[in-house]
Amino acid sequence: MEINVLKDKYELGIEAGKYAASLIRKAIAEKGAANIILATGMSQFETLEQLISEKDIDWTKVRMFHLDEYIGLPESHKASFRKYLKERFVEKVGAMLDVNLINGEAADPKDECKRLGEIIARYPIDVAFVGIGENGHLAFNDPPADFDIEDAYLIVDLDEKCRAQQMGEGWFASLEEVPTQAISMSIRQMMKAKHVVCASPDSRKAEAVRNCLTLPVSNLHPASVLQNHASCAFFLDESSAAFL
Repeated sequence: MEINVLKDKYELGIEAGKYAASLIRKAIAEKGAANIILATGMSQFETLEQLISEKDIDWTKVRMFHLDEYIGLPESHKASFRKYLKERFVEKVGAMLDVNLINGEAADPKDECKRLGEIIARYPIDVAFVGIGENGHLAFNDPPADFDIEDAYLIVDLDEKCRAQQMGEGWFASLEEVPTQAISMSIRQMMKAKHVVCASPDSRKAEAVRNCLTLPVSNLHPASVLQNHASCAFFLDESSAAFL
């Protein structure tokens, strides 16, 4: 477990993006392609901006997956993670080897989980970008998270603290507007990644960061499982690291 504390979210994003870029370049050099998982939300803005600015990555050799998506939310909604990734990443880097987005509007979410699970099983992940939620969640695996399920993707219920975070970040006008379910990548699938880059800025994450980095691994603090990963680098700012 590597912990990097930077001055603010901008320095955090620069360092996290540079570090992740080096891992992607290495995977391409060694295998001819890189498989990555991207996270979304406010915590990832600066990291993704830096990653995009890394000019010497051949994105046509990069295959992308992402962590989660609300069930039933139209892609046109500003909170849609498909919309987020298309506008903030895919359209900016141009052609990629493959882009695998979660369709939260699929007629049967279980079938969508199965579809994605069959794809990701064929491509071992080189770099997974993740964040830590205010409730300690990893992707949308809210506490108590299921550490044992083998499925790559699953349907999850979102707890009130998680939904309140989405509203507080400005994605929704009220708590009632926030969906109650999502499709999320599972804990076990994220832990299969060769490298994990966890970017978590902001003082509102400080308690969760402390709990997940200093307390024993527990599904009550889902992101604490990253303590067990062989190559996880945490990027924090002074605010999110305040309780360490």
